[in-house]
Order: sequence, then C-alpha cells, then structure tokens
Amino acid sequence: MKSHETFVKVRYAETDQMGVVHHGNYPQYLEIARINWLDSLGISYKSMEEEGIMLPVFELNLKYHKPITFDENLKIVTRLRETPNVKIIFDYLIFNESGEKVTSATSILVFMDAKSRKPIRCPQYIFDKLED
Repeated sequence: MKSHETFVKVRYAETDQMGVVHHGNYPQYLEIARINWLDSLGISYKSMEEEGIMLPVFELNLKYHKPITFDENLKIVTRLRETPNVKIIFDYLIFNESGEKVTSATSILVFMDAKSRKPIRCPQYIFDKLED
C-alpha cells in the first residue's frame, strides 16, 4: 500500500539523562509521520476534524532496535498496511542517518464521529485518494 518518508531531527529536549531519545517521544514522531502521510495524499487532518471526523489511536506498538541520540537525522517510513474500513493501520520504520533500522512500530486508529463518539467507516474521499 502507499508509503511516505518523513524526516525529523532529534532535539536535545527529547533525550533523557542517558543521552538517548526518551521512549515517550516516539509516539510524537509517529504522529508527525502519519500526518505527513495524509498530507502527501492531499488529505488534511484539520479538515477531517472540521468535518466532524476524529481519528483516535486505538492501539500503538513499538519495538526499539537501537538507541537514538541528540541531533540525529531520522527517516520515518510510514506505510498503510491495508485498505482502511472503520480502522486504519499504519506500519512505521525509523532509520538513523547511517541507514540502520532503529525502531519499528504499528498504530491502529479508528474513524470516529466527533458528535456521537461512535466508530464510522472510512470516508469515501480517502478511498478515492488511495486509488490515485
């Protein structure tokens, strides 16, 4: 399925006392990559929310292969796992500037009606963008 690359530079504030990126920062990296993936298809997350569609994270899994340190340039490859329905599943690979895989992750998000807070099907315009 469709994939997209996002580049992030590690800031000092994201590291812990050991000098490595604190595990709590990884979900932010994935969110940046996921929003960039949507943007690359011409889908605005903000517009979705304005239309009353929310996309909360239902499940998040991370595997840390190697530590990441301050000032490293990261490449995050975001790939849609399968055609979305009520859920949309993303796989991520994070590489350091040497090209080594440092993290792999998966997130599952659910399309939700903002008013009712109930799951809904993926909007048709997203299917249309995926077919392009």
